[in-house]
Amino acid sequence: MKKMIIKGGNKLSGSITINGAKNSAVALLPAAILSDETVIIKNIPQITDIEVLEEIILLLNGKINKTDSSLEIDARNIKNAVIPENLSKKLRASYYFMGALLAKFKHVEISFPGGCNFGARQIDFHLQGFSSLGAIIKEENDKFIIDASSLQGTVIKLPFASVGATINIMLAATKAIGKTVIHNAAKEPEIINVAELLNNMGAKIIGAGTELIEIEGVKKLKSATIEVIPDRIEAGTYIIAGALMGEDLKITNINPQHLNALLETLKKMEVNFIINKNEIIINQANKIKPTYIRTAVYPGFPTDLAQPISVLLAKANGLSYIEETIYEKRMGHVEYLKKMGAKIDIENNLEKITGPTSFKGTEVQASDLRAGATLFLAALTSKEETTISNVEFILRGYEKIVKKLSSVGANIRIEEIK
Repeated sequence: MKKMIIKGGNKLSGSITINGAKNSAVALLPAAILSDETVIIKNIPQITDIEVLEEIILLLNGKINKTDSSLEIDARNIKNAVIPENLSKKLRASYYFMGALLAKFKHVEISFPGGCNFGARQIDFHLQGFSSLGAIIKEENDKFIIDASSLQGTVIKLPFASVGATINIMLAATKAIGKTVIHNAAKEPEIINVAELLNNMGAKIIGAGTELIEIEGVKKLKSATIEVIPDRIEAGTYIIAGALMGEDLKITNINPQHLNALLETLKKMEVNFIINKNEIIINQANKIKPTYIRTAVYPGFPTDLAQPISVLLAKANGLSYIEETIYEKRMGHVEYLKKMGAKIDIENNLEKITGPTSFKGTEVQASDLRAGATLFLAALTSKEETTISNVEFILRGYEKIVKKLSSVGANIRIEEIK
């Protein structure tokens, strides 16, 4: 167990480079085992979720060759195996092995996936998709057993534009017989990234990034190379840090188009920034206008940034709102922000935030990945010391966070809890 200790109040000045997207990479690794040869994934984030996925690939008899920024997966001798609870429960994205193994072997056995607890995960949409393709699904002893004599292309209409379900169905359909059409598909950039890898391998997928995706099944997938897109959530978190404590803070290796919802929201809040191609320069905002934020599927405001931006809203002059529409349990940060001095009321999934707030340092606990990010943002603004426990949640999604923040002036360290 580890804890993060932050003595805030320092201005953040210098440059932070954004790594490959966690939410893309965690799908690209399972997708790679569909190849009958080798796959190279560049710009891999060095986070704990990737380490777990590597363990699962090794369990399946894959071979991995790593460098600092890339991963070569040799899938030539991949074998089917039961994915046990001690691995699957560590992250939600373990469920992508369902679609990949179902396509490759027509059989999957995997313990229930884990990850952050936000309530219902809509995994039923994944399972309904597999069922529509011809799979039979059983649940036994906290484990999914999925079988198919063959997978047949079909038309699938998702009740909700779920990123996970869209990718998982796309993986399963890649080697199905005939054409599969996904209606109401999610449009996130990460889906385009996964489809690009699959197409590089020889798949036939069109429409990724739109609400209608068509997959023509193929029999064989070959070697391919892909580069992970920049992490828009990591970028958004550090942009918010810049709005809180920045002094010409530069965030590089971003795709501004992927950040449009956040950047438009910051404009409404009268936060000033400059965009130069693939970088943004941002300074501390002195007068922040309160606003109403409603999370939505892409290209709407991302649910993964709703918690972090609550710190900035707490600094605004007046009453702000965050309406969470994706998950029903994404308020784990609130009690700790209140402990740090925030004035927040919750009605169902609506946060009412009254500012301005001067955060005070204290002992808090990360309840999930983005809640942890929210707490370290608040801690950066306090001149007192803040200790965040359960820091393992934060390390799941923010590569080299201590090095990055220290390099721009933050007083931050991680220690083992004795």
